[in-house]
Amino acid sequence: MKIMVINPNTSSSMTEHLRKVLEERKRPDTQLSVVNPEHGPLTIESAFEESWATVNMLGLVKKANQDGFDGIIIACFSDPGLRASREISDIPVFGIMETSLHIACMLGSRFTIITNRRERVPHKVQQVHELGLGNFLASVRPLNLSVQETDSNPQVAKRRIMEVSRSAVEEDGAEVIVLGCAGMAGYEEEIEKELKVAVLDPSTVTLKFAEALAEIGLRHSKLGLFARPPEKEFK
Repeated sequence: MKIMVINPNTSSSMTEHLRKVLEERKRPDTQLSVVNPEHGPLTIESAFEESWATVNMLGLVKKANQDGFDGIIIACFSDPGLRASREISDIPVFGIMETSLHIACMLGSRFTIITNRRERVPHKVQQVHELGLGNFLASVRPLNLSVQETDSNPQVAKRRIMEVSRSAVEEDGAEVIVLGCAGMAGYEEEIEKELKVAVLDPSTVTLKFAEALAEIGLRHSKLGLFARPPEKEFK
């Protein structure tokens, strides 16, 4: 099977980090293509940047359909352009936030999302409630590190993630930790071993989920919510 993983920002270092982690974890028969758009924000840390990134990302969604891929993963924890991508795609499109949060609810009574910036905490809380998962939310805790700092300083990021995750477990009652940035891919094993809780790397979780659905042939319904947009001229 062929899976395209789209990093919606333009950071080639984050794309390479994702590729390295996911290549080690994919099925032997999975052909993985990890890509990012040429134009758009270097990182995504605001609603404005999400919208900007979406426009450039949709071309890659179309390309995956044209090139015979079996599934698409949007590897950004804000799930930018997820609904629009599903409208224009005949193959399944998975957002790493939506997928990992639903799975987190199966692994413990309450989860904590680790996000980068304090300013993004209300946005993450709102997204959890939009998904109907508010009863499972223990907290959203920030690292107070930018996405770029998380990507460029892995040792600092790991240390800070461990500190914040420990506080979530001890103070918020979290039983599951969700690493809320694709740039944190591959950090979960160390934290899980230390804190004895389930820790989800959303990119890895979503890859395995996408492989499973591709194998059994499930796709999004095109009847209503993800129906194709009407044909029209764009100026």
